[in-house]
Amino acid sequence: MDNMEAYGEFAKVYDIFQDNIHYEEWADYLCERLKEYGIENGLVLELGCGTGTMTELLAEAGYDMIGVDNSEEMLAEAMEKKEQSCHDILYLLQDMQEFELYGTVRAVVSVCDSLNYITEEEELEHVFSLVNNYLDPGGIFIFDMNTVYKYRDMLGDCTIAENRDEGSFIWENSYDEETGINVYELALFLPREDGLYEKSEEIHYQRAYPMEKIEALLENAGLKLLAVYDAYTLEKPKADSGRLTFIAREHGKTPAAGA
Repeated sequence: MDNMEAYGEFAKVYDIFQDNIHYEEWADYLCERLKEYGIENGLVLELGCGTGTMTELLAEAGYDMIGVDNSEEMLAEAMEKKEQSCHDILYLLQDMQEFELYGTVRAVVSVCDSLNYITEEEELEHVFSLVNNYLDPGGIFIFDMNTVYKYRDMLGDCTIAENRDEGSFIWENSYDEETGINVYELALFLPREDGLYEKSEEIHYQRAYPMEKIEALLENAGLKLLAVYDAYTLEKPKADSGRLTFIAREHGKTPAAGA
């Protein structure tokens, strides 16, 4: 399924409506895990970087960041942040299903359920294979994904609406348990200079993957799964975990001589 049109007009107000995400805490957690596996600096790639909030935080923590996203509108927001912070971040407008780098990186991260946007098993395995390919020998891959429980029991067929000064949205969810596909239909109302509101609509598709399936796809891609946690904690996954954090390692490449 094509998510190319995802985050068009919504990119302009994405950060406002995402203010319930604890980015700073998540960034601290990512840094702690990276350091736990010996990665205190160097090149780190963020897949599905969006408006660059996490990319900026990891750059602030001392990592040399690369951000990949397939939304030109989201990256435009990220570039504005980069101008203000003056962090040396490389942003690439690429589909993460076919991303290309000039060389390997020490770690890859992906947050905010970006990988749930990949709705075919073969495509998700391919992304994992690309990650494995672009990781340094022994490099670390940390990512989160929404769970089947979240789509089925927390979101289900509910409608979420928010009305703010900066704009309003109506977010309708529908989950197909047979396919694991969750459809978000987003209607966005943004104020214009003349005081009227302009409506735009977007459709987002995400897929729920059972934890065991993600583990199998990682293994098929050549990655070694190190840990799975209830998201951004060190606790084991629970039956009602809405999001999980996975940590995997590249294995199989031979370190360069002298490395």
